[in-house]
Amino acid sequence: TYYSWTDKYRPRKPRYFNRVKTGYDWNKYNKTHYDRDNPPPKTVQGYKFNIFYPDLIDPSKTPEFHLLKATESDYCIIKFTAGPPYEDVAFKIINKEWNKSRKHGFKSTFERGILSLYFNFKTNWYRR
Repeated sequence: TYYSWTDKYRPRKPRYFNRVKTGYDWNKYNKTHYDRDNPPPKTVQGYKFNIFYPDLIDPSKTPEFHLLKATESDYCIIKFTAGPPYEDVAFKIINKEWNKSRKHGFKSTFERGILSLYFNFKTNWYRR
C-alpha cells in the first residue's frame, strides 16, 4: 500500500536559496591604487541564507544554525538543523566576525516555514 503522506515525511534535504554579497573594499590602499574605471578585486562582504522547511513535523520548534571549525582557518562551516523530516544542511563560509546590528543588514527569522539568516561582515576602519 502507498499513502500520499509517506512522500511528505520521508527524510530529505531542505530546499535553499543562498546569496553571497560581494563588493569592493575601498580602504586606503585600494583608494590610492585603484579607481572607478580600474576597480580593486571584489571581496565577500556577507551572506544571505533562505532555507525552506514547509513540511516540518513540529513547526513550533525553530530550526537552528551552528558554526563549526573547517579544515582551513580562513573558513568555517555553518550547519542548519531543523528536525524531521529534514536532514541537516551545511555550507562553507568565510571565517570573519559578523556585524549583528539590524541597521547593518543582520536578520535571523523563521516564519511561514522559511528560515532567513542574513549577515554582513564587520569592516575594519584603520586609523593612525
